[in-house]
Amino acid sequence: MTDQALPQSLLLCPRCRRGSLARQRIGFVCEQCSSGFPVVGEVPWLFADPQAMLAEWRGRLRFLLLEIEREVRTLRAECADAQLMPLTRRRLEHLAAAHEDHARRLAALLAPLGLDQSAAGYATHLALRTRLPADQGLTNYYANLHRDWAWGDEENAAALAVLEGLLAPDDAWGRTLVLGAGAGRLAYDIHMQCAPGITIATDFNPLLLFVAREAVSGRALELYEFPIAPRTLDDCAVLRRLLAPQPVREGFHLVAADALRAPFAPASFDTVVTPWFIDIIPEELATFALRVNALLAPGGRWLNFGSLSFAQSARAQRLSPEESFEVVAGAGFAIAKSDEASIPYMRSPASRHGRIETVLAWNARKERDVAAPPEHSALPEWLIRTELPVPLLEDFQMQAASTRIYAFLMSLIDGRRSMRDMARVLVEQRLMTPAEAEPAVRTFLTRMYEDSRQRAGF
Repeated sequence: MTDQALPQSLLLCPRCRRGSLARQRIGFVCEQCSSGFPVVGEVPWLFADPQAMLAEWRGRLRFLLLEIEREVRTLRAECADAQLMPLTRRRLEHLAAAHEDHARRLAALLAPLGLDQSAAGYATHLALRTRLPADQGLTNYYANLHRDWAWGDEENAAALAVLEGLLAPDDAWGRTLVLGAGAGRLAYDIHMQCAPGITIATDFNPLLLFVAREAVSGRALELYEFPIAPRTLDDCAVLRRLLAPQPVREGFHLVAADALRAPFAPASFDTVVTPWFIDIIPEELATFALRVNALLAPGGRWLNFGSLSFAQSARAQRLSPEESFEVVAGAGFAIAKSDEASIPYMRSPASRHGRIETVLAWNARKERDVAAPPEHSALPEWLIRTELPVPLLEDFQMQAASTRIYAFLMSLIDGRRSMRDMARVLVEQRLMTPAEAEPAVRTFLTRMYEDSRQRAGF
């Protein structure tokens, strides 16, 4: 698994979208616009603005390490309570030590991000209208690392079986691209068991990619699992050994990239796989389906599976299976086969939580070329160009009103005023009626208190 062997003929500059990428000593260079793209932690870093993306992940790593440090302080403080049961003290001490070790392991694994480097500027990043989704932290899919490489084969085998069930026995995978590959196990299993000529697994999360790099290369690493509902006291923090069943064969490649600006030439792949992906991306399925079409060679196939739980704010985009099939057909595909299957999902051996998920899968064959969609724009024009007026959106107006009230309530917290005192001030300021004020203050303070006690997740 070496980036040097990544076929140049498959690559397209994610910045200018015109030139191919040539491998050079320190990374890749566009033959058209001369933009450079580094290799970070042995993984090609093929984002439209690679330095800005590095800076964003570096910032999120800093925040994560600070959050873990805060969690350790909180655990140590709770351990100081002389009234603790011995078993409780043992559990808290175990968690504190695990989190400390966890932070060291994460910092070492993610050292290629350059935590000690200064943040890059974002002007080019904004101009290209690319950005890292605000809700995607390093550990959003942390449990997937252990599911893929430590818990055993049950869930992984079930996922592969769903995809294999969509194909005829003599169907060849050919050149295969897995978009949103996460920690990489499904892409690895496809490459090892289904014999594609080449498999490229992409994701934008460096933690997932770096763990996949180690696991498929036969280099075991150890990271902690923090189960949601531990089976035993010692299961609250379990040091897991992450490793693939065997080193991956030649032709497997990991690439850090944005699937909505995929750095690949048109018609480069025979198979595109999107596992648990199309309903979490910030783009309508109708547009994304056009992007998949552009990546596929004539007659190529799009294999998709997942729970199909669209989360878009627009209700019209929360598609049913029937609507999804119609959208896919409109993007130049014919649904060759679709299926539903109930498979185990996130069933850690150390946790009492776990479920059965019913997934929808399809095999869509590319029947015709379609017009390429415009470049994905993560931000509206008024957030790119500083001279444009900021629109007075309805959500902004509601948020502004709430923020003013929240800020005023926060200013009243001085360690002396009671809830009744604070409610009286709201009435005097004519912000609320006497009947509304006390319940509103209690609700606000309850939410603040509960938020302060939420358990951090790593």
